Amino acid sequence: MKAVFHEKKKGLEGLNYGEMELPEPGKGEVRIRLRSAGLNHRDLFVPERHKPEDPALILGSDGAGVIDAVGTGVEKVEAGDAVIVNPALGWQKNSDVPPEGFDIVGLPGHGTFAEYIVVPEENAVPKPEYLSWEEAGAFALSAMTAYRALFTRGGLEAGMSVLIPGGTGGAGIYLIQFAKAKGATVYITSRSEEKRRKALELGADFAIDSEADWDEEMDGKKVDVVIESVGASTFNKALDQLKRGGTLVAFGASTGDTVELNLRKFFYGQFNLLGSTMASTEELHQMLEFSEKHQIRPIIDQAHPLSGYEEAFKYLESADMMGKIAFTIEG
Repeated sequence: MKAVFHEKKKGLEGLNYGEMELPEPGKGEVRIRLRSAGLNHRDLFVPERHKPEDPALILGSDGAGVIDAVGTGVEKVEAGDAVIVNPALGWQKNSDVPPEGFDIVGLPGHGTFAEYIVVPEENAVPKPEYLSWEEAGAFALSAMTAYRALFTRGGLEAGMSVLIPGGTGGAGIYLIQFAKAKGATVYITSRSEEKRRKALELGADFAIDSEADWDEEMDGKKVDVVIESVGASTFNKALDQLKRGGTLVAFGASTGDTVELNLRKFFYGQFNLLGSTMASTEELHQMLEFSEKHQIRPIIDQAHPLSGYEEAFKYLESADMMGKIAFTIEG
């Protein structure tokens, strides 16, 4: 089968497109003939973490397709079912933290940037009928991450307000839609005037220039919840916009892992600081039900064939996209 994989060289220089062995499902597993896959920022980090001396690894955590073979003992799904890949391995029920042994599709095991993938049967989830193949294949990871951060961890409810720094990336698109569907007031920041305009069209109530003075732009208003995925460059600016007793949920650090924190300001503000990572299978099903009810979809910025992986990764690395980058997989 054709696939995009990493081997022999560290980083993106080790990416290749070519032939990989067709996988066979074992006990309790299914094989999916993929129709689409979605890129995530995680796909930029995996080539740095996967060792060049290790066997070739197929990248990708998001995908959708049709089951074409099942292993022994499979009972919940069957060949011919249209499904999306649940990228959370070994995390079934919602819990405060992922259980020991939790992994994500695409490292350490093979991922979705291929014509076929084998996953445990519980990781093949019925495809929402209202989504196109491209949309379904670029949906799960960012959407379930956003759902857990916003609702499970952030506790967002109708009538509350939320600030989303950098709210026009993959997860940000879902955060805006989820928060508005819940009945919250949504503030986002972005450096791009075009992205700020699109965020407003998507439902955001206020769109702030990331380079502007946030205190002035917020005009004295403070928010109940901040969802922080940018990292060091925005963390303290976002914290300053939080109401006393408010909650900041962090799940990303694309601009740096380390921040300086004024502890006196923090404890006088009675703030809550929470971390979040991905989501459980239980939360994935909750997210899909919520999304179907409110007709929430990903925005597909670009779509490429697997053979166009170089252009797709270059665009992902540039961070210029509004929404998701998808692979369309012909078969």
